[in-house]
Amino acid sequence: MIELRPFNTLGAANHGWLDARHHFSFASYHDPARVHWGALRVWNDDAIAAKSGFPAHPHSDMEIITYVRAGAITHRDSMGNEGRTEAGDVQVMSAGSGVTHSEFNLEDEETRIFQIWIIPDTRGGQPSWGARQFPKDDRAGSFVPLASGVANDDDARGGALAIRADARVLGATIKAGESVTYTPRSAGRHLYLVPATGKVRIADVEANARDGVAITSLDSVTITAIEDSEVVLVDAA
Repeated sequence: MIELRPFNTLGAANHGWLDARHHFSFASYHDPARVHWGALRVWNDDAIAAKSGFPAHPHSDMEIITYVRAGAITHRDSMGNEGRTEAGDVQVMSAGSGVTHSEFNLEDEETRIFQIWIIPDTRGGQPSWGARQFPKDDRAGSFVPLASGVANDDDARGGALAIRADARVLGATIKAGESVTYTPRSAGRHLYLVPATGKVRIADVEANARDGVAITSLDSVTITAIEDSEVVLVDAA
């Protein structure tokens, strides 16, 4: 099954400092057909105005992955962590038994992120945070694991950030006319793909930048770039 979820059908909330689109039910947006996709609970497409952001607030029992598309985000939390994550890079916060954090755009330009939440395999545990660079050139023509909770030595050796869920977050850059094939661990997995930029085709489905594509019951999926594209993919139980 391949289901296209066009950008103009997503939930929307514009708070002035934050212009958000929701692929799944979130805050005041609720669509009973789009509550989650397997363990994938949230995929928010956020544009954060310069010198603004999310003030300190709590979370628990959620794996929160931030993929920075433009600008930079500065993280602070109750564990004493602080870090700045730039475009193309990723940060992961395992909320565990509970953590308070803030996320601010301290730059002079708009910051754009994908905020992805995945339900952990078990509740509780010590919260944690981490971030690292993922150069886009290293993702040319293949999917690179950015965050992973799968027992896969290749993911760990590749530097994927650890999450506490049977899931992977992957990124690839694909030149126009080229294809990349991804094979999930089983046909029953839930895949969700969003082109950050460009335009892609999966079977007979075409997805523009920031559209969502929900995929399941496939042994493998081939993504062909119609335009030079940057894509993010979640593979979840």
